[in-house]
Amino acid sequence: MENFPVINLENLNGEGRKAILEQIEDACENWGFFEVPHKNISVYVQPTIFFMFILTILMMMLLSPSQLVNHGIPHELLDTVERLTKEHYRKCMEQRFTEAVASKGLEGIQAELKDMDWESTFFLRHLPDSNISEIPDLSEDYRKAMKEFAQKLEKLAEDLLDLLCENLGLEKGYLKKAFHGSKGPNFGTKVANYPPCPKPELVKGLRAHTDAGGIILLLQDDKVSGLQLLKDGHWVDVPPMRHSIVVNLGDQLEVITNGKYKSVEHRVISRTDGTRMSVASFYNPASDAIIYPAPALLERDAEEIEKVYPKFVFEDYMRLYATLKFQPKEPRFQAMKGVNSF
Repeated sequence: MENFPVINLENLNGEGRKAILEQIEDACENWGFFEVPHKNISVYVQPTIFFMFILTILMMMLLSPSQLVNHGIPHELLDTVERLTKEHYRKCMEQRFTEAVASKGLEGIQAELKDMDWESTFFLRHLPDSNISEIPDLSEDYRKAMKEFAQKLEKLAEDLLDLLCENLGLEKGYLKKAFHGSKGPNFGTKVANYPPCPKPELVKGLRAHTDAGGIILLLQDDKVSGLQLLKDGHWVDVPPMRHSIVVNLGDQLEVITNGKYKSVEHRVISRTDGTRMSVASFYNPASDAIIYPAPALLERDAEEIEKVYPKFVFEDYMRLYATLKFQPKEPRFQAMKGVNSF
């Protein structure tokens, strides 16, 4: 059996950069998942086609050697976001969720529910305009922490996009420009909690889907698991790791890379014990951004290309996605070929 990719990042900013980037590229194309601890200790890597990086990797690749053990987001900030998110759920969301479950008569469900998710959520918008000041029930400390967290994640997302450009052979900034549109990218956060469920076999925390947008950065609970990815027809757990960020690719990056990189189906399973926290931030194209395969990739790989992904306005894709989120992505791509939206 092929060894899982274990990548030594020690010389990434030196003579070994090219070889290390090649290893990362191979991992992204053939495995799409690897984990690296915050400090230079042993690495455990688990295969799955979901593209996941611990933040340490990203900042190791982009910062000076003296900063190799610092992923760019202070542990104190991550701890604060986690603490305040859980406090907010207990104070403001938990009772509402309990009442909603009771009002729908879901405590005694006997048959599988295929049209709902066992989650409590709210959404924050950061770009192009923030709505954090408008969300009710958030403490000032929570607003402040989320603003700072969003700024760190925005920088990280853009750094990661440039890293992908380097591996793809695209000019630096290409993906950021592709997302820009007339007002810059859309960037927002879905804050979710997945409470204990009396019948986890009958209802998912979040049904299986791929993400519609660009690049997604997730701070997840380090004590309560539940996130799973589809690998070769089997669901694989994503193990919780403290102070880590899960990164996955959305449908738009699959289109821009013409399928070289994939958005991957994932879900959240319900549990009978423990409430799982999830803070997922989505760095997406602008609503009026025109999305299409990068011409440089089509030219370079012309002899190997079996199909070309469609060209469309992101807002039009989102309209379709809103009705077909929990269905396979391929029919969405096919449907967009018939939409003359630009």
